[in-house]
Amino acid sequence: MQNNYFVYITTNKYRTTLYIGFTNNIQQRLSQHYFDSQNAKKSFAGKYNCIYLVYYEIFDFPKLGIDREKELKKWRREKKNKLISNFNPTWETLNNQIF
Repeated sequence: MQNNYFVYITTNKYRTTLYIGFTNNIQQRLSQHYFDSQNAKKSFAGKYNCIYLVYYEIFDFPKLGIDREKELKKWRREKKNKLISNFNPTWETLNNQIF
C-alpha cells in the first residue's frame, strides 16, 4: 500500500463528524489523527476525534486522488453518508484493514 495514494474519510465515535483527506501513507496519516486527538487537538480531525476510518479509495496517480478529495469535500453530508454506506454499510471501523 505504500506506493498508492488514498482519499479517505474518518469519523468520530458517534459518527457525527466527517473528515476527508488525501495521503500517500494512510497508516502514518491515521496515526497522526490519533495522536492529534490524544494530544495537540490543533487539527480538525484531532479536535473532533475523527480517528475511525470508514471509507477509502486508492489511486495510482496523486492528481486523480487530489481531484477526488476536492470533489468529495464539496458534497452535501447526505451524499457523503450514502457513499460511505455503499462502501461500508455498517460504518464499521476499517483501521484494522489498513494496519
